[in-house]
Amino acid sequence: LILGAQSAVATGFAVDNSCRFNDGDTATLEKALGTPTSEKIFTWSAWFKRGVLTGDQSLFSCGSGGDTERFDFRLNSGGEFYCNIDLASNYRWQTTQLLQDVAAWYHLVVMFDTSQAVDTNRFKFYINGTEIAKSILAVTAYPAQDYVITAMASGQNVSIGKRQYGSSLNLDAYIAEVCYCDGQIYAASDFGEFDEDSPTIWKPKDVSGLTFGNNGFYLDFEDSANLGNDANGGTDLTESNLTA
Repeated sequence: LILGAQSAVATGFAVDNSCRFNDGDTATLEKALGTPTSEKIFTWSAWFKRGVLTGDQSLFSCGSGGDTERFDFRLNSGGEFYCNIDLASNYRWQTTQLLQDVAAWYHLVVMFDTSQAVDTNRFKFYINGTEIAKSILAVTAYPAQDYVITAMASGQNVSIGKRQYGSSLNLDAYIAEVCYCDGQIYAASDFGEFDEDSPTIWKPKDVSGLTFGNNGFYLDFEDSANLGNDANGGTDLTESNLTA
């Protein structure tokens, strides 16, 4: 079971498998994107358990190395969560909260919707079911309304476990229940819930009924011979330096 930090309960949706990324192996999952459902709207969700606290480590990245725009979010060496759209004018978000508990499973949900009229509604993220308040985020700027994320266009690459640009910032962590929902906005409560008996404990839910869109995927890591298998039936991700 995936359970929150200091959790002792044994109830909830059973997650039987995770995938271990060792930064020394430069392990990655990667695929080329087809025609997106949207280049303005997506939701990303995953559970992760950190292996080491040193170095910047990329959780999700897209955009080819030579492109003007590159998009990724990662764990900084100081323990902050950091999200970056890198182009002529950078858009960056960074927490003051530090994710440094190597004994805990964290759940992260990232939502982008640049169609929103209010700029602060265009980017939101949640850790263990709780939205990170804008007041404790270091923000450079929010994208303009209807901003198109060209790093997520057809022909771009998406990867888990490294930053596309420079093939660097390798992840060292266990990761499970990875969902990329192209063109969809979902709340954190679509991926997890607070335990009814221990309401501070955040636990996973079955996500198989969600809509994943054209480029979306759901990685449950149940097939040890095909760790990049999309359990939603889409194009699989290609494994590099990962073993059963």
